[in-house]
Amino acid sequence: MSDVSDLTDADFEAEALQSEVPVLIDFWGPNCAPCVAIAPHIQTLAEEHEGRLKVVKMNVHQNMKTALAYKILSVPTFVVLKEGQEVARQRGVQGGIEGLRRLIGGHV
Repeated sequence: MSDVSDLTDADFEAEALQSEVPVLIDFWGPNCAPCVAIAPHIQTLAEEHEGRLKVVKMNVHQNMKTALAYKILSVPTFVVLKEGQEVARQRGVQGGIEGLRRLIGGHV
């Protein structure tokens, strides 16, 4: 089973920007009901794409440096990085897990 890890500002570069596989980042907030509701689907995506996609979460309240750098204006926001570059972004949970599958589809 692939785990969804929590990133911090301190380990963002090593874990996300330097990843050898594409990365799906779930920028979330602790008081965000949609963030909590989508969490099981994030775990499902990690399991479905184990070894081909790194799935991580980043609490925007605790990691403001990265959230500001990526201009995260609302949560949840999902960002896909490939070779350290942003290749896709989605704000909100529209489409649920299928929407997220479409978001990562061409990048894994």
